[in-house]
Amino acid sequence: MEDIIRSLGYLTLGSRLKRIGEQLQADTQRMLDGLEVPVQSSQYPLLAALDRLGPLPVGELAQSLGITQPGVTRSVALLTELGLVEAAPSNDDQRRRMISLTANGQRLVDRAKLDVWPRIENAVAHLCKGLSGPILEQLAAIEDGLATTPLDRRTQKDAVR
Repeated sequence: MEDIIRSLGYLTLGSRLKRIGEQLQADTQRMLDGLEVPVQSSQYPLLAALDRLGPLPVGELAQSLGITQPGVTRSVALLTELGLVEAAPSNDDQRRRMISLTANGQRLVDRAKLDVWPRIENAVAHLCKGLSGPILEQLAAIEDGLATTPLDRRTQKDAVR
């Protein structure tokens, strides 16, 4: 059967990237399940951000991940229930809540950095090995291009060439 998404080319690039992303996350989740890791694959970027950047308010955490604040709030709630992150009032503004890794969260991230993340990165790198052109640079260029001129503005007569 014809793959309509693939055959429509640039018209459905967003749908195609979403499909690839969903497949990568599902495959990653199966790998995590086999390793008995208690976190969803979609939660790891948040944990990685806290590990790399330290405690952050929800808004800055959302900005560092490029996702919505409500999405981060939901993830923080789930990870708090699992005992992996905690929220505490900011020292300089009691209205702001700083999100940080708990000791259990840091142990999980440390284990993931040594054992889990390299496996996932190697698997994705192997998947991309035979591709021509630097895919990560191409994806970055697409993201940068969308940030500079959103798709809806590119459909205007002057932008399309």
